[in-house]
Amino acid sequence: MNLRYPLTFLLTFMAFSLKAESIDDTINAYLQPLADGLSRFIFYSIPIYETEVPLIVLWLVLAAIFFTIYFNFLNLRGIGHAISLVRGDYSSGKETGEVSHFQALATALSGTVGIGNIGGVAILITIGGPGAAFWMIFAGLVGMSTKFIECVLGVMYRKVKPDGSISGGPMYYLEKGLKERGWSLIARPLGYFYALAMVIGCMGIGNMFQSNQAFEQFVFITGGSESWFSDKGWLFGSVIALLVAAVIIGGLKSIARVTEKLVPFMGITYVLFAVSILALNAAKIPGAFHAIFTEAFSPEGMTGGMLGVMVLGFRRAVFSNEAGIGSASIVHSAVRTKEPVTEGYVALLEPFIDTVVICTMTALVILTTIYEPGMAGSGIQGVELTAKAFEANISWSVVPLSFIAILFAFSTMISWSYYGLKGWTFIFGESKMMEITFKVIFCGFVALGSIMQLGAVLEFSDAMVFLVALPNILGLYLLAPVVKKELRKYQHKIRTGVIKKVKK
Repeated sequence: MNLRYPLTFLLTFMAFSLKAESIDDTINAYLQPLADGLSRFIFYSIPIYETEVPLIVLWLVLAAIFFTIYFNFLNLRGIGHAISLVRGDYSSGKETGEVSHFQALATALSGTVGIGNIGGVAILITIGGPGAAFWMIFAGLVGMSTKFIECVLGVMYRKVKPDGSISGGPMYYLEKGLKERGWSLIARPLGYFYALAMVIGCMGIGNMFQSNQAFEQFVFITGGSESWFSDKGWLFGSVIALLVAAVIIGGLKSIARVTEKLVPFMGITYVLFAVSILALNAAKIPGAFHAIFTEAFSPEGMTGGMLGVMVLGFRRAVFSNEAGIGSASIVHSAVRTKEPVTEGYVALLEPFIDTVVICTMTALVILTTIYEPGMAGSGIQGVELTAKAFEANISWSVVPLSFIAILFAFSTMISWSYYGLKGWTFIFGESKMMEITFKVIFCGFVALGSIMQLGAVLEFSDAMVFLVALPNILGLYLLAPVVKKELRKYQHKIRTGVIKKVKK
């Protein structure tokens, strides 16, 4: 692909960098009313026992609990089989698809494992205390069931093109699946609505926010406010945009090749640091778990009591693993498999790794090092608080932690570029020109993210991402019987030996 046009696009943003502040103000002024209105709608809260409960969180968590019961706790029973599938025990390599089970999982994880696992959990603990971690873990576990049904449907209703490439995700199963079930009137509008919202949302939560946070971490490890790079956001953004472009030019296979190496490196490195901190504070671990379990049901000094802590934990989990948003099914749908249910099993591991393992590790590190009741008023929060927790035990750990945060942001950008691309081509067609156009725009927004403080844009895009949970969950309820039937057929094939492990 000719890079001349993307480079020209990025250089144009560099030329405008000196005027970024005035551009920020202008764009924010126009978009803020729209962003405020949409945010009030999608994050609307109702007061229950002195606690403001966001309806979108209830919508996602109640669906996760329903699917957990509906599929007979497959989220817990299916982990062993999921691991076998990821290892390739049932794959011959000749199935239709673009990526392996492991590559699909790694790419989906790269879109969810991010800054929130480091900074978001710290905010959760400071506001909600240890008990909030319990409900975060609970929501992560039931969220596995939502991921299961999303990704089974993603494969069932995917579109396989003549060249072997694949398009799938909620926009396809909402349109095709609902039409098949007799809901033709709403099928196509819901599919297009999902695609449009994903295109808009990917530019914020999966792009500009990540680029902005990566730049802040880069400035920190190069000297903070004294760093030569502190006012060179345009340079950092342009370099990151070029790196993103280099990966996404080759499509999903190129993205998967990067994420299958990057995600294990990031995850294992972060967990090893966390385990090292916990080993140094081993005597405090039992007390931390005791606090997590006891304060989940009888929190101290928390407005709204148990319900308040529960809501905070649920919110962190659904914002972290995105179960119910449907984004992960876009990449899972491209897996090499003949059996749609296999990718549902593999998808079970995503919330488990993201929320139950990595987020819990972060919570334990904070609780065993620097946590004190009333920390919310200290003025220190987010990534800075997590960094202080690591630094309290290993003084030099802050730099590698910041580097990992940058990698988290980078991996999120490349995964969300694919989500946005599939939404874009669903709306405008799957021609090469349409793909190139989207990738150029996406990389331009990466550069913008480091230059500009577009609060309204980010608020609007975040709201759009969670807005898609409304039609997506509705579609999952209506299509659940289809998935249950498919699951029974698959389990029967496993029991009767029709599907066997592949000899290698």
